[in-house]
Amino acid sequence: MNQLALTARISEISALRHTPAGIPAIDLLLEHESEQHEAGQPRQVKVAVKAVAFGATAEALKARQMGSQWRFSGFLAAARGGKHPVLHIQSFVPDS
Repeated sequence: MNQLALTARISEISALRHTPAGIPAIDLLLEHESEQHEAGQPRQVKVAVKAVAFGATAEALKARQMGSQWRFSGFLAAARGGKHPVLHIQSFVPDS
C-alpha cells in the first residue's frame, strides 16, 4: 500500500500550470514539525516534502495561503527523471 497522511504547512506554492494534456497542476513545498516517539524516547521531527497536485485538487490549492496548515493525503512517487519521493496530493482538509 502506498498512502501517506501528513499534517503540514504550505511553505512554497508555485503558480498554477497545465500539463501537455491540459490538466491543471501545482507544485508545493510542505513543512511538517512534530514530536514523535521512537525507541521509547521523544524525538523532534522537522521535514520538508515536495508535493504536487493535479486537476480539481490543484485548482483548490492555488487559492491557499502560504503558511496555512492542512492535513494532506495522497501517495508517494518519484519525480519524473528523479529519485526523490514527491507527495502526490489527492485530498486536503483544514488541520483543526
